[in-house]
Amino acid sequence: MAVGSTKRDNCRLCGNKNVELVVAMTPTPIADAYVTRDHVAERQSVYPLDLYLCHGCGHVQLLDVVNPHLMFKSEYTYQSGSSGGIVRHFQEYVDAVLARENPPKGALVVDIGSNDGTFLSFFQKAGMTVLGIDPATELARASTARGIETLPHFLNPELADTVRKERGAARILTANNVFAHADDLGGMADSIQRLLAPDGAFVFEVSYVVDVVDQMLLGTIFHEHLCYHAVKPLKAFLARHGMELVDVEHVTVQGGSLIVTAQPTGGHRKASARVEEMIREEETRGFDKPEIYRNFNRRIDRLKSDLEAVFKGNGPIAGYGAARGGTTLIYRLNLDGRLAFIVDDSPAKQDMFSPGDHVPILSSDALYDQRPSHVFILAWVHWKAIVQAHRRYMEQGGRFVIAHPRVEVMSAGGNAYA
Repeated sequence: MAVGSTKRDNCRLCGNKNVELVVAMTPTPIADAYVTRDHVAERQSVYPLDLYLCHGCGHVQLLDVVNPHLMFKSEYTYQSGSSGGIVRHFQEYVDAVLARENPPKGALVVDIGSNDGTFLSFFQKAGMTVLGIDPATELARASTARGIETLPHFLNPELADTVRKERGAARILTANNVFAHADDLGGMADSIQRLLAPDGAFVFEVSYVVDVVDQMLLGTIFHEHLCYHAVKPLKAFLARHGMELVDVEHVTVQGGSLIVTAQPTGGHRKASARVEEMIREEETRGFDKPEIYRNFNRRIDRLKSDLEAVFKGNGPIAGYGAARGGTTLIYRLNLDGRLAFIVDDSPAKQDMFSPGDHVPILSSDALYDQRPSHVFILAWVHWKAIVQAHRRYMEQGGRFVIAHPRVEVMSAGGNAYA
């Protein structure tokens, strides 16, 4: 076992030890562990990334757990406010929550894993009292300086009790793309239940395992994401921790996600019919059985073979986007050692080197200066904007390549599937 990781032997939602390896992934470094030039000679640890299915409740998860302090440290770089699409989504998301919940002015809204405070800022503008909780110390400091008070900690029962004692119970408690991050998810759920007001709402967004499989969203699989949620196991899990799932919305953000609303057991909200409808669909399609994930694994292998055929005899090949999910794509699709460079539009990423194989990160000018024959889009969420912004590269003979849900090659002459 690599230093800095542990492996559990049971499901983190229900505790059942009848768990089966269903998707074999290539071990990778921590997804966002980009390095500076003075660390290029250092070898980075890789950690297992295999997916397991629980035969007790149907939950899909990583059992190998990287020490969270290695991932959510002061240098943690992802900021939700850097993506215009995410900002717009957050504004619409907050508007919908406020319209549905109609909290009084000044009500406490707490966001777990609040990142740079972008999400909470929309609640604050609507007159709510806001508090962020995020272990990335530099992000927490910067958010507090901008007026979004943020506690630089992991949520635990002691912190939940302290916040409730000092500030009162949360009328709305949110957790976006972090309810999949905790190994002790039961402890997080208990902490949330303790902090939530009796009439409060717990609203959280998570990647949806159905979309991961259907759309081949390999870029959502990395060590931060320990859980790949479906509605059926989530409903049972929340019930075991004093909460009931009352609504679920399927949205397209990040390739496909769920926005889930829960309340303390016995709350005043009536459960939406959508909850049982989505559970029935998951059961009908077999998302609580191993075969659909074994087939997913076979489809990943076909993607790898198709990419090899596209790139064979061509070069140089580049990547686009120093994204967290790009690390998984590089390793699982056998691109490590194949990319001459990666371009990224963020000056903060330029002149860095990718996790593990230490590919240099350059500005997008390199597409025109070095003219790679193919560019594989690692920032898969933004592929349409990337292609649109660099039509000139294609007009000069270059080709963009994506691999979800299948390998597609885009050129000035039109698109082709492998």
